[in-house]
Parts: sequence; C-alpha cells; structure tokens
Amino acid sequence: MRRAVLLGLLTAAGLAAGPLLAQDRVPSTSGQGAVLRGLDKVNGQTVDIELSNGGTAEVFGLDVALADCRYPTDNPTGDAFAYLTIWERGKAQAIFEGWMIASAPALNALDHARYDVWVLRCITS
Repeated sequence: MRRAVLLGLLTAAGLAAGPLLAQDRVPSTSGQGAVLRGLDKVNGQTVDIELSNGGTAEVFGLDVALADCRYPTDNPTGDAFAYLTIWERGKAQAIFEGWMIASAPALNALDHARYDVWVLRCITS
C-alpha cells in the first residue's frame, strides 16, 4: 500500500515537473560497483560491503544483487543511485527491486522487519 501511494505521488510529481526535469537532467556515469551498508535491527550489528556491478553478496540473511551504480559525471563523490534486487536467502521472490538513492534511502527503501540495506556510494576508478 505504501509503495503504491509513493509511486502515485512520484508519478504525479514527475508529470507535473516533466519539462523542468528534462532541462535540468544531470549526466551520469556508471561506477564499477557500490558500497552498501547492512543493518541487523535486532542486535544493532552493521556491515559494509563492496559489490561490483552484476555481482551478488550476502548481507546477513539477505542476498543482494547490484545491477548498476550511477553517479553525476561532473561530481564522482556526489549522489549515488544503485539498482538493487534483494531477496531472503532460500526464497525466489524478491522483496525489493529498484533504484536506491544514497542521499535519500527512505525514498525507495527496503521494507523488512529485521534487516535494512542502503547505498553509501559508487565505486569509481
């Protein structure tokens, strides 16, 4: 339900600001991978992982696959946008698939009772 409402609001905002966004588009570049942080909400443990584009890693009880990590071409230390697919170990159904933004992880966040995963930055050369 929350995702449907969020997607509806994002779609409406995108349609209303479409001409402005097209003019203000920032060129982006794909990084070699991403640095992600995982959190176990039960015991407070965190772990940082480096993941290459096209790679998969285990973060606590989750499998995380990174398709791409993009950053502004003129500012490699700027905001990171990573396309992630996340599923629980041993299950086929993804619990998250989409773009996560480093500066606004709650905008499109993983919704899991125990674990949290978010993007810190892209790996650049």
